[in-house]
Order: sequence, then structure tokens, then C-alpha cells
Amino acid sequence: MTSKKKIDPKVFWPSIGLILGLSVPMALFPETGEKVVKSVFNFTTGNFGWAFELFGVLCVSFLIWLAFGRYGKVKLGGPDDEPEFSYLSWVAMLFCAGIGIAIVNWAFVEPIYYLSGPPFGVKPMTVEAAEWAGVYGQFHWGITPWAFYALLTFPIAYSVYVRKQPHLTLSTAARGVLGDKADGWIGKMLDVVVIFGIVGGVGTSLGLAVPLVSELFSEMFGIQNSFGLNLLILAIWTAMFSISVYKGLSKGIRVLSEINMYLAFVLLFFVLAVGPTVFILSMWSNSFGLMVSEFFRLSFYLDPITKGGFPEGWTVFYWAWWIAYGPMMGLFVARISKGRTIRQVVVGELLWGSMGCWLFLAIWGGYTIHVTYNGLAPTVEILNEAGMPAAIISVLKTLPATKLVLPFYTLLCFIFLATTLDSSAYTLASISTKELPGTEQPARWNRLFWAFLLAFVGVGLLAVGGLKAVQLSSIVVALPLMPVMVILIMSMLKWLKEDYGEMTETSLDIVDYSAPELATGSRSPQEVAAVATTLPEK
Repeated sequence: MTSKKKIDPKVFWPSIGLILGLSVPMALFPETGEKVVKSVFNFTTGNFGWAFELFGVLCVSFLIWLAFGRYGKVKLGGPDDEPEFSYLSWVAMLFCAGIGIAIVNWAFVEPIYYLSGPPFGVKPMTVEAAEWAGVYGQFHWGITPWAFYALLTFPIAYSVYVRKQPHLTLSTAARGVLGDKADGWIGKMLDVVVIFGIVGGVGTSLGLAVPLVSELFSEMFGIQNSFGLNLLILAIWTAMFSISVYKGLSKGIRVLSEINMYLAFVLLFFVLAVGPTVFILSMWSNSFGLMVSEFFRLSFYLDPITKGGFPEGWTVFYWAWWIAYGPMMGLFVARISKGRTIRQVVVGELLWGSMGCWLFLAIWGGYTIHVTYNGLAPTVEILNEAGMPAAIISVLKTLPATKLVLPFYTLLCFIFLATTLDSSAYTLASISTKELPGTEQPARWNRLFWAFLLAFVGVGLLAVGGLKAVQLSSIVVALPLMPVMVILIMSMLKWLKEDYGEMTETSLDIVDYSAPELATGSRSPQEVAAVATTLPEK
């Protein structure tokens, strides 16, 4: 192991201490821990819901300006840098890393919640409730959430690939504002908080995944759902994503993401083909139209008069959850986006990320609305009495070829979560490495350490039922992350102004990077800008 790939002890050990220091007490005293964190969470969502919703709209607006404004064609890299991955592989990796098992879980069950507890004072199980059930799924997994993910990609990628900073961390990306303080305790504290947020976010995914797959195993094989079964499932997951993260980006994470994408398309189009195809497509069109026309109403809805709790329980919760995951996605997508322009990355995340989620919510969510609204299965009663895994299985059992559908869906759950876990372990290893240029990967032992630590935390919390508290802890982290995200964006804008301040988008269009004056990829943006002003138009 080279000295550059050694761990950063000022980030590594405090992160381990913080994770264990909060996880162990919550595991030993789950009821008390959950009450405390719920109180903090309720305070956060109840008093700062307006901030989360305003921040969401501002993120979308800023990214549209960034993509189609003067800096849209700025390349995240040198003039000669080309993308490391094909466009399809790149989209597959960013989608699978950002979504994980959550979309596989919620696409089937979320519409049931909206049908039985709709917004805007609508009566449950009515035509209007069914319409909003289609709309809100599209909204909660669409443009705004992916804007949270995309926002941090650019300051991180710019600092590493353009400014040639040696660290793939948020503290390094904030150097434009923090200056030398990015190397001090402020920067280290920022990285430690980010690591804790990532581990908490992964805890949320594990909290969704393990009970669901345990229920699927119990249904398929007729075995008792038990803690031992949970451990077996977690062990299989650990082996899967550990091998993937050990092999690295090209041979592990990329391959698993592509397999995941193909399997997802198979089950999606199976449901579309055997289900009420016309209804699903019509529902999607209707939901998309309502979402677009009511976008600002949905984005700012807080119900301050009747205080029904819908915005806090759904939109504000979701926005906080996506923000908590934002640093992990920003770091991971930055790592795989070298050589792409700012516009390409914005379109890739906001358009293709949203389209992927809309596809799941439209087909699987539309089918669930059909099953629930027409009484083909008592999904509302099952959800209230037996929980989400049982409700999902009740929907799946209404499909033909159930004995094939259940194993296929189970395999998809395994791979979907593994793609998030391997990306998370890779990102955690990157943050805790002392020096890591953008083209290099963290040491394998470091990647495996974080993979096993994630599994260890999952085992401990499953044993004592403390997962809920850690899930909510990760959401609470989202509140201080908002000003952090603003600092990073200010840092990037400062660099862009310094590097490209005199260049317009038209100027970037006419730069001929094959010209002798710009033939070397080692030139800084400032040198490129200076030389470009003297070149004739192409």
C-alpha cells in the first residue's frame, strides 16, 4: 500500500468512534434512543419543513441555470480527458447507487398509503385519492430528489478533476470558501459528519431490506421468519457487495449495476404486459400531467391550518432522507463522471434518474393502485395489520406465475441493495483515505473494512431492534447538511468565476482543443481561458 492510500486517522478513527458511540447505546436502549431521536426528528420536520421545501425548489432552479447557462459546457476534467465509462454504464451506476432497494420496496407499497391517507383533506379510497396516489409517487421520486443528489457532484468533481485536489472529500471541495481551514478541524469534522450520515442512510436501506427479504423467504420456502433468517440474509448480502467493492469500479460495481438494470427491466415490462396495460399507461400520463401542473403546489404544501401531518410525514421526510444520502451520491457520481460536462451530468442525474424512478412508480405503483382500488387484494388491511413486506407480497401474488415472480423479485432486491452498499463502502473508503487523486481507488482492505462495518452495524441493530433510531438519526443530519451544501456550491462558483469568468458559453463552444496551443491536457482552466480568447472561431 502506497503512502497516498493510507487512511486519514483524523477522519477514520473519529468516524468509527461516532458511529459506535451512537449506535451501541441505541442498540442497548432502543426504546429510549428511539424516543429521543423521534423528538429531535419531529422538532426538525415540524419547525424546518419550510426550509426543506424551499431548498428543494432552489436546488432544481440552480441546476437548470448551471446546466443551460454559461458554465454548462465546462468539462469536469482536462481538455484531453474522456469519460471512463460508457454512457449506459454511467447511468446504470448512478441510478443503482442512488436508489438501491428503496424503489423496489416503495413502488409497490407507497400508493397504498396515499390511497388510505391522501393529502389535501381528500377522502380515502376515492377517485381523487387514487389520482393523488399516482401523482405523489412521481413527485417524491422525481426531479427534486435527484437535484439533492446532483448538487454536490459538481463542487467535488471540479475540485478533483479540474483543480487537481488530492482528496475526494467534501472538505476539499469546500476549499474555495474555507481556504486552509479545509485541512483543519473544521474540514475533518465535516468529513466525519458525512461518514455518519452515509452509515445512517445505509441503515435505513437495511431496515427496509432485511424484513422484506425475510418475509419473501418465509413465503417461498415455508420457513419461520426469525432472527437467524435475518442473519443469513445479511450474510448473503455482505458476501455479494463485499466481492463487488473488492473488485472495484470497472469489474465489480459497474457489472453489478448493469445486471441489476437488465433484471429490473424484465420485471417491469412483465408487470406492464400481464397487468392492465392501458390503465397503467393512462394512469402514468394522468399522474405526470398533474405533477407538472401542480409542481409548485406540491413543492410548498405544508398544511399549516389543519395540520394533518401529511407533508411532514412524507415530503419533508423524503427531502431530508435524500439530502442525508446526498454526500454519498455526490462523492460517488463525482468519481465516475470525469471527462463529462456539467450539462451532461445535470441531465444524466435529473432526467435519467427521475425517468428511472418514474418507470417503477408508473408500472408497479399503477398496478398496486389497480389492485387496491378494485379490491383484488385487501392491501390496506394487510399493510395496517402485518406491515409493508406482507402488503408487497399480497400485491405480487395477484400476478400470474407467482412461483416465478417471487424468486425473481427476491433476486432483484438482493442486487439492488448490493449496488447501494458497495457504492457506500467505496465512498466511505475514499473519504477516509489520506490522499486519493480522482483517477485512483482506495485500498482494497479499506473498502472491505467499511463493507464489513456496515454489516456489523446491521447485525447489532437487528439483534436488538434499534434500526429505527439510527434511520431517524441519519435524517436529522440533513438539517445541518443544507448550509454545508450551500458552502460547497459557493466554493465551486468562486472557482468557476476565477477559471472561466471571462468566457461565455459561446466562448466555450468555439474553443478548439485540438489546437497546438491547447494540445496538452495539463493546462489549467485559467490557461485554457487565456489562450482561447486568442484563437479564431472554429
